[in-house]
Amino acid sequence: QVQLVESGGGSVQVGGSMKLSCAVSGATDRANCMAWFRQAPGKEREGVAGIYLPYHTTYYDDSVKDRFTIAPDNAKNTIFLEMNNLKQEDTAMYYCAASSQFCAGRTWWLKDRYFYWGQGTQVTVSS
Repeated sequence: QVQLVESGGGSVQVGGSMKLSCAVSGATDRANCMAWFRQAPGKEREGVAGIYLPYHTTYYDDSVKDRFTIAPDNAKNTIFLEMNNLKQEDTAMYYCAASSQFCAGRTWWLKDRYFYWGQGTQVTVSS
């Protein structure tokens, strides 16, 4: 089993920054492909950013490219999502997810590939 615990959410104004953390514990060797997803009220859960840890290859949704950065801290078994220039449309519950599978540009954003999920952390961006 892999346990994921998100933290770092909160409220911020448009244009601000926030850094989310995902603490990974348990069978960490099963966490090869990690990703951040988000879900706004009434909308589908969508992939925001992903990383294939063996090669540190990163993937981003077009809506967050050049604003968000996903990065690991291997020593602390933590995955970060640094978010800059936040917009109101970034408001959502953010979830960390892990998969033992390989991930690539065409597949990292598919929810069904992720077996392990955290409980989520709320991000609210206001004007």
